[in-house]
Amino acid sequence: MTRSNRREAGRRRLAMRLPQMRKLIMEARDPWQLELFEAYQMAVEARDAVRRRRFNPNLVREYEETCSDIEQHVIRAIQEPSFAQRTR
Repeated sequence: MTRSNRREAGRRRLAMRLPQMRKLIMEARDPWQLELFEAYQMAVEARDAVRRRRFNPNLVREYEETCSDIEQHVIRAIQEPSFAQRTR
């Protein structure tokens, strides 16, 4: 999956996961937000691959926590534009 496709897939996933922020997520254009969308998609793909293998429940939990952390970063990055400046 190309970088731009991964970003858009992550954007759509986050819009579904965070319906209260859907409009803002779909309108987001800040490079930092786009990076978060891409990171989210990558984390979801990795989590799902580990889940399918049913190999290591601790690793699945770790990826789930990563996805949740990214969701929180997205919420803050959209609600508080200054957050992106502080975390770069």
